[in-house]
Amino acid sequence: MSEDYASVGQSSTDSTEQRADETGGADGGAASGAHATGSDVSATTNGENGPSVETLVTRIAAHDEALAETAHQLGDRIETLEAERNAQREEIETLTEKLTRARADFENYKKRTKKQQEEREKRATEDLVKRLTGVRDNLVRALDQDEDTDIRPGIESTLEEFDRVLEAENVSFITPDAGDEVDPERHEVMLRVESDQPAGTIVDVYQPGYEMAGKVIQPAQVTVSDDD
Repeated sequence: MSEDYASVGQSSTDSTEQRADETGGADGGAASGAHATGSDVSATTNGENGPSVETLVTRIAAHDEALAETAHQLGDRIETLEAERNAQREEIETLTEKLTRARADFENYKKRTKKQQEEREKRATEDLVKRLTGVRDNLVRALDQDEDTDIRPGIESTLEEFDRVLEAENVSFITPDAGDEVDPERHEVMLRVESDQPAGTIVDVYQPGYEMAGKVIQPAQVTVSDDD
């Protein structure tokens, strides 16, 4: 924008010199005055604390009426651009504040989510533990019976309760039948014994296995018919 006003000042000077040359009536002092005015416009527009746009336009119009309309148009254009610049600065400041708040909110959200996740992990087995404590209480009561008391019914009842707890957790038993083929992923061969069962098939279950939601968490320990 400063270059525009400098150009306007220079145009004013050139115009004055041209009229002086054409009429022959302008003396050296007039030409010098024109040069001084052009230099003044250039200098003031280049300075940070120079005259206002309105002042410059008034000076140019007073010096050369032929440039008055152009000067006013440039002045209006500068004012419009300055207003747009100020509006953009305000918008940038507003967006920057919103972005800062959004970042802070997001960081707080991550902290809250992390804390909630940690709490959920700590309490993930809370319900299971509550049910198992009931089973343990039953076992303690069974052991508290007199030595001559038959505790088998109480133990059987507690075992049934324990099985219900496992079933509620999607745990099922792996108990293959005699004569079933050995599945290496579900069965662990403990012994090979002589049997009437086909060679290489399961004879007996030494200890049942467990699977949870279709995943084997402990294979069944089995005896297998010898190949001989």
